[in-house]
Amino acid sequence: MPKRILTGKVVSNKAEKTITVLIERKIMHPIYKKFVTKSKKISAHDSQNKFNIGDVVSIQECTPISKNKRFEVLY
Repeated sequence: MPKRILTGKVVSNKAEKTITVLIERKIMHPIYKKFVTKSKKISAHDSQNKFNIGDVVSIQECTPISKNKRFEVLY
């Protein structure tokens, strides 16, 4: 099974070797038929600490690195 690749914006880089990425997606509401924005914050492993707040990054699923980190930064 292929690993998920998601794209989002970095909202925090305060932790050591970790960034928080905001993933936004638009889904259609089943009753109202309008597009609603759903968002989720995901912690990702950034081994070189090179990404800053506001950067758009791609993250990929990986084996668990810590309690909350299940993704690593591609670019």
